[in-house]
Amino acid sequence: MRNLEEFYTQRVKGFETEIEAVNQKLFTFSVLRLVIFLGTIVAIYFASVNAKYVIGVLFIGIPLFLFLVSTYTNLKHQKAKIEALKDINTVELQVLKRDYSKLPNGKEFADDIHFFSQDIDLFGEGSFYQISNRTKLAEGSLLLSDIYKENSIGNIINKQEAISEIGKKIDWRQEFSAMAALTKTETSTHTIATWLKNYIPFVPKAMKFIPLVFSIISVAVFVAYFLDYLPESVLITWLVLGMIIVGLFTKKVTNLGQSATKMKSTFDQYNQLLAMIEKTEFTSDLLKQQKANILSNGENNSKVLKKFASLLSNLDRNNNLLYLIFANGFFLRSLTDCLAIEKWIKEHGKSVETWFNTIAFFDAYNSLGNYAFNHPNFTYPTITNNGVVLKSMNAGHPLLDPNKSVLNDITIAGGQFFIITGANMAGKSTFLRTVSLQIMMANIGLPVCAASVSYSPIKLITSMRTTDSLTDDESYFFSELKRLRYIVDEIQTDRYFIVLDEILKGTNSTDKALGSRKFVERLVKSKSTGIIATHDLSLCAVADEYDAVKNHYFDAEIIDNELHFDYTFKDGICQNMNASFLLKKMGIIE
Repeated sequence: MRNLEEFYTQRVKGFETEIEAVNQKLFTFSVLRLVIFLGTIVAIYFASVNAKYVIGVLFIGIPLFLFLVSTYTNLKHQKAKIEALKDINTVELQVLKRDYSKLPNGKEFADDIHFFSQDIDLFGEGSFYQISNRTKLAEGSLLLSDIYKENSIGNIINKQEAISEIGKKIDWRQEFSAMAALTKTETSTHTIATWLKNYIPFVPKAMKFIPLVFSIISVAVFVAYFLDYLPESVLITWLVLGMIIVGLFTKKVTNLGQSATKMKSTFDQYNQLLAMIEKTEFTSDLLKQQKANILSNGENNSKVLKKFASLLSNLDRNNNLLYLIFANGFFLRSLTDCLAIEKWIKEHGKSVETWFNTIAFFDAYNSLGNYAFNHPNFTYPTITNNGVVLKSMNAGHPLLDPNKSVLNDITIAGGQFFIITGANMAGKSTFLRTVSLQIMMANIGLPVCAASVSYSPIKLITSMRTTDSLTDDESYFFSELKRLRYIVDEIQTDRYFIVLDEILKGTNSTDKALGSRKFVERLVKSKSTGIIATHDLSLCAVADEYDAVKNHYFDAEIIDNELHFDYTFKDGICQNMNASFLLKKMGIIE
């Protein structure tokens, strides 16, 4: 922790120094710009006696002034990126102090009927999503939530290698995130990709040649007019003819122009992110595959995207009245521009969604890599197929303060079912979530909070936080039954690790005990693997009938009239309960 704090602190100081240097340059160029502007005005005043001198002054002054303006603008962009980099490292320092207030909690991604997301603090305040998410793009945030909810056991080793590699690319990660943070788009990439796929061309194929021929004739008319071979009326008539030709397509050109205005900023900014990916050499298979998605025929698609942004900019010039009249009237420029855009869409339109998805992938994997980097003591699970589903040594809950977290060992084989009993607040539910998060994190390729982990990939399904639904006129008990039915249906078709916490809470104790026993017996007979936490000691008797069932517990001790917990996972059945003690301790009962 101390090393990470020092690392991020040094980066913040370094970026602050860079910002100061850029501020000095900005001041210098701002003064130079003013000096050149005023100097040019003064020079024009004194040179006004000779037109050639005025032209000379303008010839030198204007380009120099525009150069200074361009340099000043570039410096402002540079400063904005450095400030974004500083903010990224400042947030990491806050996170190390367990301050997550600057991070979105992802509550919009919560799903009440998901396999496990509602039970293991995956989304919401203080959730795993909140502490791990560093995405800067809306599409990246959505993809990260999908990765967490995917519940897939495929390609885990490839995922581990990709996360490990990108985690070590600290400069690249932060540079990518800083650029993404500065990306402000008016239209979502999904909307743009859909629009491109469904775009219907309107410019006739003949327009490949007509604007060129028309332009040549326009030049000839110009020359003839200035040489007094044609009257002014012919020039005006030709201009009107050009406007009429373009006017036939005015509505469609305008619609395309409006769409272009909304899309241009997205293409302008996303091509920079594509270029970063293209220029980087990756070694892991998954990252190389993703990079291959944005390379086609040896061409860097960042340049292709940049070209499209330039084409879209051309239509913006129609907002200039003089350009609208003369460029269209004499050269049919709008039709030429629209034809070039349609040609680009035909050649590349269907690929754009893949490019956007690749950018979103790297935005999401930046978060995973950053999480791995920030937890150097976590372990990448060793993937096995030896009958043991999970063997985790010194396992802890990744959301708890590591200075206070109690670590436990767990080894559970395929087809085994653990019944965990224990006193209130002794750590049963935390342990269930520890195991659940280890499985979820292992499946997406992340290192987990443990000293060593041997893991045979398995999907996760839970029932821990069932709630009633007033809107659906649904009782708590019925909601719980639906959840258990959902679990039973899922295990018929796939292999799951099942985590249950005090099921059938919505009925009386006798009915609950009988129902819980029957449900656990059904799971055991189906050779399911999992854990159930309960206060019902009678459920532990199932272990007497089935070898696959093992009893474990967490307990509490009363020492000097105070309740003490060791939060240690033990073999056997808990004998100490604390509800009566707590009621008396708090003065609720005598």
